Amino acid sequence: MTSLAPMLLSQRVAQVCLFLVGAIAIFGGSLQMYLGQPETAPRLDNVHRFMGGIYLMSGVMGLWAASTIREHNTLVFLMAATVFVGGLGRVLSIAKVGLPERRFLTSSSRPRALRS
Repeated sequence: MTSLAPMLLSQRVAQVCLFLVGAIAIFGGSLQMYLGQPETAPRLDNVHRFMGGIYLMSGVMGLWAASTIREHNTLVFLMAATVFVGGLGRVLSIAKVGLPERRFLTSSSRPRALRS
């Protein structure tokens, strides 16, 4: 497919989703890298910041894949599968230990200075 051909609707939808997920991952990963795991053991803070770095760079990959979507098929599928499996992890967590406290559901994506 040449770059002059119109983009398929499925590609456009995937592109928008990748941009959205990429932006969320960059924001969330940066926040995790900066804040770490407050009030915890150094081992847990270390793991939290490591996973924050992975999350951050997954967002960068998402933005890159979205901007070059015409060239990637399997990569886009694998990135979608990654988000899906992450969602399954959340469902498993809710099934095993229940929902997080309400304050974590509503305020975890806002910077600490903006939380009430």
